[in-house]
Amino acid sequence: MIIEKIVTNVKELEPSELEKRHKEKVYLESAHLMKRIQRVETDHGRELGIRLNEHRDLEAGDVLFMDDETMIIIDVLSDDLIIISPRSMHEMGTIAHQLGNRHLPAQFEADDMLVQYDYLVEELLQEIGIPFKRENRKVRQAFRHIGHSHD
Repeated sequence: MIIEKIVTNVKELEPSELEKRHKEKVYLESAHLMKRIQRVETDHGRELGIRLNEHRDLEAGDVLFMDDETMIIIDVLSDDLIIISPRSMHEMGTIAHQLGNRHLPAQFEADDMLVQYDYLVEELLQEIGIPFKRENRKVRQAFRHIGHSHD
């Protein structure tokens, strides 16, 4: 089966629509959410080809296929993350500046900044005294590098 478009996302469906269907999941690493063309396998052994016509990243909860009985859903494997919890705007500005200079992609959840684990970032946070913790956590979207050059 070749998937060329995303049907919907589970967050857009009524609970009754979810409950009445058998669910198969495709587990992806967060970096693979950016790939428009890839071969994947569901947790039930069904092989799929993904060749998206639209230019968008996959997200956790995207429905690749749905009929009256079955739906195939994207799920994301946990990433090794540093969860940064600045106590003030000054700390947020300091760490945002430091990580921006390294072109390190970040995501935000509530008042936390999430970055993929890097021992140099861990050392930096310890050195400048900004609170953080390391944990395995699922993210909804890929960590995307923003194109930029220092010309």
